[in-house]
Amino acid sequence: MTASVGGPRARLLLIAPAAVVLILGLTAGLLLLGLRVPIVTERLPDLHAPLMVFGFVGTLISLERAVALRAGWAYTAPLLLVSGAVLTVSPLPLLVGQVLIVVGSGVHLAQYRAIWRRQPATATAIQALGAASALVASIAWSGGVSEAFLVPLLAVFLVLTIAGERLELARVAAPGVVAERVFFCGAFALAAAAVLTLTAPGVAVPAAGAILIGVAAWLIRYDVARVTVHQRGLPRYVAVNLLLGYGWLIVAGTGWLLGGARTEGPLYDATTHAIFLGFVITMIMAHAPLILPAVLRVRIPYHPALYLPVAVLHLALLVRVVIGDAWGNVLAVQLGGVGSVVAIVMFGVTVAIVSVIARHSEKERT
Repeated sequence: MTASVGGPRARLLLIAPAAVVLILGLTAGLLLLGLRVPIVTERLPDLHAPLMVFGFVGTLISLERAVALRAGWAYTAPLLLVSGAVLTVSPLPLLVGQVLIVVGSGVHLAQYRAIWRRQPATATAIQALGAASALVASIAWSGGVSEAFLVPLLAVFLVLTIAGERLELARVAAPGVVAERVFFCGAFALAAAAVLTLTAPGVAVPAAGAILIGVAAWLIRYDVARVTVHQRGLPRYVAVNLLLGYGWLIVAGTGWLLGGARTEGPLYDATTHAIFLGFVITMIMAHAPLILPAVLRVRIPYHPALYLPVAVLHLALLVRVVIGDAWGNVLAVQLGGVGSVVAIVMFGVTVAIVSVIARHSEKERT
């Protein structure tokens, strides 16, 4: 792979299939809700979590790291992850796609080794722990472990990746060496507990829940969002999303702590989507105006319209968790699920429209 692979157009060739994988993942989620939607393959419902985590979010994360490294080899991580996700939906044996995802996860972990060599930092180590969790999850999945049992590992992958990024910015608030070490110990314990959920879920899941609450509390205490939420424009928008996400992280941690190991049922549904929708998707919405311009070289200015899909997402999640899961209302769970899909699609459309308008305005000025 040459340096030209890292150009904006080439990056778009990786993001485009990731968007297709996102649509497939959302479709799989609707199928799991019992809704009638077009189905690509019979195994699509079982691929909901892998498609969303490895194929979509994992591709975006590893692509961002590749852009930061500016090394051709680093782009093999998003290429392998998105290719593997697409192949899991194809008529080929499932193992073909799984193997590509395992290799892609391994290259993603190697990205952090390269970043560490350039600049050793606690934040990098925490993100590497997240990447290691993803690698373990992909290996376990290819070995036959059910997706439901992989939820803690997949969650920790994304939580630690985002937490590491926030730690870098938390240095503005000067948390101090002791606080930073405490955060790393918490991240290490969370990763270890996630791995142990494969063999001792009865003990490891509640432990992971307690640690998750601690991680969220640390982020609320030291993240600059506590300050920037009082500002205007983009800083406030990002801060609002961050604080909402941390709140859902506490909800999920409480569910793990009190509910124990579950792979089905209302509590499982509530905790899983509190993490992956309430926390992860909210973090994506928060950082998209900051990250996408660096990756695709497109301008995405702040606009109040960005709040609309965020509001729809959290309202839908509240309906799903508070009315649906808590009261056993299937219709509310379905409505909440559909609302979340609408919010995600709405966000993508909103970002595209805002970007196009900004580009048109720039051309008029020139």
